[in-house]
Amino acid sequence: MTASVSADLLAYDDVLAKFEPVMGMEVHVELHTATKMFCGCPTGFGAEPNTQVCPVCLGLPGALPVVNQAAVESAIRIGLALNCSITPWGRFARKNYFYPDQPKNYQISQYDEPIATDGYLDVVLDDGSTWRVDIERAHMEEDTGKSLHVGGATGRIHGASHSLLDYNRAGVPLVEIVTKPIVGAGERAPEVARAYVTALRDLLRALDVSDVRMDQGSMRCDANISLMPIGAKEFGTRTETKNVNSLKSVEVAVRYEMRRQAAVLLSGGEVIQETRHFQEADGTTSPGRRKETAEDYRYFPEPDLEPVAPDAAWIEELRGTLPELPWLRRARIQADWGVSDEVMRDLVNAGALDLVIATTEAGAPADAARSWWVSYLTQQANTRGVELADLPITPAQVAQVVALIDSGKLNNKVARQVVDHVLAGEGDPEDILVAHPELVVVRDDSKLQAAVDEALAANPDIAEKIRSGKVQAAGKIVGDVMKATRGQADPARVKELVIAACS
Repeated sequence: MTASVSADLLAYDDVLAKFEPVMGMEVHVELHTATKMFCGCPTGFGAEPNTQVCPVCLGLPGALPVVNQAAVESAIRIGLALNCSITPWGRFARKNYFYPDQPKNYQISQYDEPIATDGYLDVVLDDGSTWRVDIERAHMEEDTGKSLHVGGATGRIHGASHSLLDYNRAGVPLVEIVTKPIVGAGERAPEVARAYVTALRDLLRALDVSDVRMDQGSMRCDANISLMPIGAKEFGTRTETKNVNSLKSVEVAVRYEMRRQAAVLLSGGEVIQETRHFQEADGTTSPGRRKETAEDYRYFPEPDLEPVAPDAAWIEELRGTLPELPWLRRARIQADWGVSDEVMRDLVNAGALDLVIATTEAGAPADAARSWWVSYLTQQANTRGVELADLPITPAQVAQVVALIDSGKLNNKVARQVVDHVLAGEGDPEDILVAHPELVVVRDDSKLQAAVDEALAANPDIAEKIRSGKVQAAGKIVGDVMKATRGQADPARVKELVIAACS
């Protein structure tokens, strides 16, 4: 049987009984510099196709590249944060291949002299244990353009009638971070892969070198997977699953490839060294192209660029700009808030931690800030199909809502209506109360007393129970008053008036 013939997936436990997985993660990170790596074209996402190009990034004859210093600075800071050694002298190289989305037909990259080498990143797994992932290198290069395949059912080139090319992305600064082989993870290999990419994303966001939007391609993960029989000394043939674009998908892709490769090997086939495409719809991978070796790319030094030689003083200056590491910051905040590991993981997984922190910095208590972001606002984000941070409401506006509740102008029920108006783009909470005075909590005891008397008169049996000492029965009357006032009453004050009226 050959690898081109589809094989059934092997049960995961059977994979682990016979094979040891070996992983290598390659993560490409687009830097959010104002201009491209070797020219002055802007790098903004979402511009009209082919409007952010020039002779340099299009590779036109006679156009010479110039290195973007801000990109070099970001690359050095990434290397330092990953505990790497910074190369004191290095060159760019030309990586030759023919892709239609690379207009020069070669990519300016780094080969044998990357900017950063031999580092590590400690990542926290689901049970709180730590796994060290060793970093082979981090090197600078330029991104390719983007192909849009038209006419097929899948959006891929197979079956398409034609392709369109957008070169806006060609030349955008990239840093590629490559791990050393990750061995010994066993059944936790998929979890380790996800935890690594998660920690790396958090670190890069803290460094403020990229927006790390996997959904927009500014952070892309290639997962290299191979299997070797238990007790073997040599690695198996690897596949490279390209451009996996979510944290969960990293875990799913690794698990799938382990099961697929094991089935191929146990059926007598051979794993082909190739790239593979991850299918988000069903969590499978499909064949891409046979994987080239370094020799196939015909690397040679880039003749049009000077070597990159950062001096030691500049490196140390950049080291001083490194922020508090995200996991250390989380531990400090967790201790300050006095919350459990589970609560902190939920905040991180929901993408809410930074939003909650910003809301507390705007004046809201931590408990109230957490409650809003992980409950009602998370529901709204899920309904709209957007990330929590992309909701049209700011932490400062959430803090204003909390302050209005604390002042008694709003109750929790009406506050949600105010938030809905904010999400609709109608302004700040205070502005909304001016435009919608009916949302302000009724504080006039005479109006509340009239509603209480009416509710008691309509429910004489409940009133009698309250008079006999069954205070919990007041909940029915409070509910009727809240309904009569369209939720504008203060429930605590209503209850006080109910009990006073029955005493």
